[in-house]
Amino acid sequence: MAMDSSFGDEFAVGCFLAIKTTLGDEFEGQIITFDRLSNILVIHILCFGTQEGSKTGPRRNIRLLKANYIKEFTLLGQAEDPLDLKKCYLDLPTLQAREVAAIRQAEMEAERIGVGVTSQAQSIFDALSKTLPVHWDKTVIVVMNEVHVSSPYLPQNVTGGTPSANERVKKVLEFERKSEHLKVAEFGALFIRECNSIKVWLKLKT
Repeated sequence: MAMDSSFGDEFAVGCFLAIKTTLGDEFEGQIITFDRLSNILVIHILCFGTQEGSKTGPRRNIRLLKANYIKEFTLLGQAEDPLDLKKCYLDLPTLQAREVAAIRQAEMEAERIGVGVTSQAQSIFDALSKTLPVHWDKTVIVVMNEVHVSSPYLPQNVTGGTPSANERVKKVLEFERKSEHLKVAEFGALFIRECNSIKVWLKLKT
């Protein structure tokens, strides 16, 4: 059925439609509701499969579609209201587990951000965290729960831990310091080249 400006019982709650959109999409779904004021259809698309942490069975997808984007549709049938509360099922244990996991992940990411430290200190922390377990104790970086790195985070500021662990942390700090110096040197050389180019250009202009 081609679209026109009037909508009849085809868009009633519970109707199954095969829809082709003006964007080239084709799908089948059941009408959950149709808001005439906004001209938006809420369509329930049923896909069979499994979801992680939930029972095997139908996976429900919801799609919102402006009715004027429907090129044509076919009425496939009529069924009960898909939002019948007596037949709806929420996997609360899975939802709660996802909530706990998301909160824990956010807490872990927040714990990685130092409070009252410089960007250089945070860079050193991030570099250490790539290969070693680390956390902040105020402004002190604690590595492997035994080695402490205090401000200004130089090799001589490393204390505690076994000799091998202590030496390993010092080597990472030395490498990071060399990398920082190299970046500064490269930036300085680039800045000087740009300044020289500007001087040459100004001389040519005069």
